[in-house]
Amino acid sequence: MLKVLIPTIMLFPTIWFISPKWLWTASTTHSLLIAIISLTWLKWTSEVGWSMTNTHLATDPLSTPLLVLTCWLLPLMILASQNHIKPEPINRQRLYISLLASLQTFLIMAFGATEIIMFYIMFEATLIPTLIIITRWGNQTERLNAGIYFLFYTLAGSLPLLVALLLLQQSTGTLSMLVVQYAQPLMLHSWGDKIWWAGCLIAFLVKMPLYGVHLWLPKAHVEAPVAGSMVLAAVLLKLGGYGMMRMMILLDPLSKELAYPFIILALWGIIMTGSICLRQTDLKSLIAYSSVSHMGLVAGGILIQTPWGFSGAIILMIAHGLVSSMLFCLANTAYERTHSRTMILARGLQMIFPLTAAWWFVANLANLALPPLPNLMGELMIITTLFNWSPVTIALTGMGTLITAGYSLYLFLMSQRGPTPNHIIKLPPFHTPEHLLMTLHFVPIILLVAKPELMWGWCY
Repeated sequence: MLKVLIPTIMLFPTIWFISPKWLWTASTTHSLLIAIISLTWLKWTSEVGWSMTNTHLATDPLSTPLLVLTCWLLPLMILASQNHIKPEPINRQRLYISLLASLQTFLIMAFGATEIIMFYIMFEATLIPTLIIITRWGNQTERLNAGIYFLFYTLAGSLPLLVALLLLQQSTGTLSMLVVQYAQPLMLHSWGDKIWWAGCLIAFLVKMPLYGVHLWLPKAHVEAPVAGSMVLAAVLLKLGGYGMMRMMILLDPLSKELAYPFIILALWGIIMTGSICLRQTDLKSLIAYSSVSHMGLVAGGILIQTPWGFSGAIILMIAHGLVSSMLFCLANTAYERTHSRTMILARGLQMIFPLTAAWWFVANLANLALPPLPNLMGELMIITTLFNWSPVTIALTGMGTLITAGYSLYLFLMSQRGPTPNHIIKLPPFHTPEHLLMTLHFVPIILLVAKPELMWGWCY
């Protein structure tokens, strides 16, 4: 764990003491080296569940894929932000990259924490850099409103979790993930226990987000700069799924009955947010709502508590992290050239940028879960486990899959096909770094097709 955490902390002196000329080159190279070192986690040698350097930080096969995804995204975020941050004063550039590095540090400590309370503190700490990135570097004046939504939704969901964790500490005497699942089984019978159950999960359901508490997400995505959108879609939403997986183990006797309303809300959310996507005119808003739809499926898979549901959820989380991040990068490249996110004003771009249209096509196919990509694998596992739980769910999940295909096609046709508007003239061409960025998003997805057990090895 320290082999990645220490180089990540060493990124701060690199950012602040290097000469301005080499700032972007050095920070991208340094973060890429960290990402390459993190790949060593995928070689699993431990016979027991956890591999640790000390009692506070450890990796297990559930957190490892998410840790690698976190490390992989930092160089991509720096690469994607270069164009629109470079004109700013040098100290502001340094601060921006520092915020991204601090976000990675908090995320590594959140996914690697063995104490649930340390996970909670890091879960909350990720709010600060994300909030600064959205409210300082966002594009429009609504960014302050978006930041307030983001902060208050997350905090309002998280405070009951803190109280629930303190109660858990009082009853079991420990909050270590290594010990607490083997502690005395909790006798959960009273009404108070049912409220405690909800307190444990609501923070993560808001973060995922579950349909009904999702309003902060489209606002935050639309207003955030590209790196903010990328890290929000790819990793911060996954904190919710990861936290739910860790907590569900402790809540066992109550979950059978109490999970019903949340599963129904998640499945209904897949259809509702998919339908909202079909009505969107804003490029980033459409991609943000599609994230809510996919995470609804993940929430359903986790709440059912079967090995298939958990496996499908982790596979879909990793695949969705890479694909949605890629879509936000593509939306940003289009915005940098046309200065508009409205699809009607920036359509017919295939004629001008044919290679980029190919990237759009590939990203949309991955988003609608084309075989043999891991997106389909995760979705099929969750749909199967939901069907096994209740055959009625196939109507909702099947409808959701159809709507996903519909809005992905709509997104591609609206942005790439059709006549090019007359006002689109003198657009700067796409450069190698942008194609490299798309390649670095897509190659891991292709490689996971060849070796999917990297994501679901924990089940066995």
